[in-house]
Amino acid sequence: AHAICTAVWICLGLASMVIVFFCNTYYIMILVWGLYFLVHSFTSPLPWATCGHPWNTVNCTENFRRACHNHSTLPLLCVEPEGMRSPVMEFWERKVLRLSGGLDEAGDISSHMVLCLIATWVIVYFCIWKGVKGTGKVVYFTALFPYLVLVVMLAHGVTLPGALDGIVYYLKPDWSKLGEAQVWIDAGTQIFFSYAIGLGALTALGSYNRFHNNCYQDAFVLAMINSGTSFFAGFVVFSVLGFMAAEQGVDISKVAESGPGLAFIAYPKAVTLMPMAPLWAALFFFMLLILGLDSQFVGVEGFVTGVMDMVPPKSIAGRLRREVVVAICCITCFFIDLSMVTEGGMYVFQLFDYYSASGMTLLWQAFWECVVVAWVYGADRFMDDVARMIGYRPMPYMKWCWSYVTPLVCVGVFLFHVVNYKPLTYNSVYTYPWWGEALGWGLALASMLCIPVTVLYKLLRCKGSFSERWQHLTTPVWGRHHMEYLAPESEAKLLPPNGQTKNTLLFESVI
Repeated sequence: AHAICTAVWICLGLASMVIVFFCNTYYIMILVWGLYFLVHSFTSPLPWATCGHPWNTVNCTENFRRACHNHSTLPLLCVEPEGMRSPVMEFWERKVLRLSGGLDEAGDISSHMVLCLIATWVIVYFCIWKGVKGTGKVVYFTALFPYLVLVVMLAHGVTLPGALDGIVYYLKPDWSKLGEAQVWIDAGTQIFFSYAIGLGALTALGSYNRFHNNCYQDAFVLAMINSGTSFFAGFVVFSVLGFMAAEQGVDISKVAESGPGLAFIAYPKAVTLMPMAPLWAALFFFMLLILGLDSQFVGVEGFVTGVMDMVPPKSIAGRLRREVVVAICCITCFFIDLSMVTEGGMYVFQLFDYYSASGMTLLWQAFWECVVVAWVYGADRFMDDVARMIGYRPMPYMKWCWSYVTPLVCVGVFLFHVVNYKPLTYNSVYTYPWWGEALGWGLALASMLCIPVTVLYKLLRCKGSFSERWQHLTTPVWGRHHMEYLAPESEAKLLPPNGQTKNTLLFESVI
């Protein structure tokens, strides 16, 4: 809704700004790793396809000899010798990550990864430094090119032996997984990330739209394209995973990794088994880099827009050119990212990923957004505002979603995760120390506490009884420049009296 800023909206905005800042800080590492793999893809054979490199150990082997046992009640079961490691795993952990023994072993900074980090931040900077007009032109390539790559990779993937088994595994759900809390929190995190819900990026970028832009229709189109793309990409990934399982003679569940493992372990291993491996590796990691850039500069753009709107234009900070603000943001994130290119950087990355912008914090944010829209501002009033913008009222079920369905789902999944909370581990082997857990909760609470702390601060600063303070802080404030969009009879009701204009702070949205 336009021009409705109260104290409650401010606290939600601050929380989303903290979340998107943390997300921008650690998400760039996906691009860094992708760029590093892309550079190493232009060699034949691929460096992660063979042993004998300086980073390999004596346990590295290219061909596992499996001990196979045939049981009467079980299919042929093959087990790899304990202690043997594949070259792709050693390339990932010993060359790319240079993984240390734990969070307390930071180790040295990798100069090669620092160069990749600088390169990615420079690319992000020049994608957004001129504003949304320049960013919009970049998006035509970054958003459309991955579709071309996905189609090419799917056409090749379905011709591989075992691809059909992989697709069947992809389409056949395991309903028992619904009893695991982590599955729900991972699903919530994926939806929130792919739709940018709770991050504030859509709100910031949406402020550049014209007033009468059909945001209601855009929301449906976004959901259909986003989920459709994810569903389509699953066929590409699992056709290759099915091929891997057939080549290695194991069940597909043994090769299906989650998180960074899918992009930097499973798929690099798959391309080593394909003809023209360097070509497919370069194509895949270039696509990964483009997809990551698309998400990264949108997040940074949303954060920069929020900062520039929040800073008073007549202050020293408000006079800074946009290019300078973007540069300050990128440089600040860069210095924080230096902790993630050390030997213990993967442990730091996982802390940020699991706590700072995970499903837990995003569910908290989304719950309070629904509460504020539906119960503080009013669902009917919000429907009226949308109707003024798009020319018709949205379907009534939207109001029920804002008021009941979405808040109940958010709080249900949130409580399910809290009750079934398990300490953070890396690769199911390394358990984080207590101070690492405390640091992670600090990252989570940095955004979650913005909401109650800001509300409490605003209440204490106001005068009068509690009900008077609450009424004052939750009353929408309209600027006179919005009255052109309202009916004349509504203007007198919505504008504050002339005597109060000097004491009323009007937050103007960017149109």
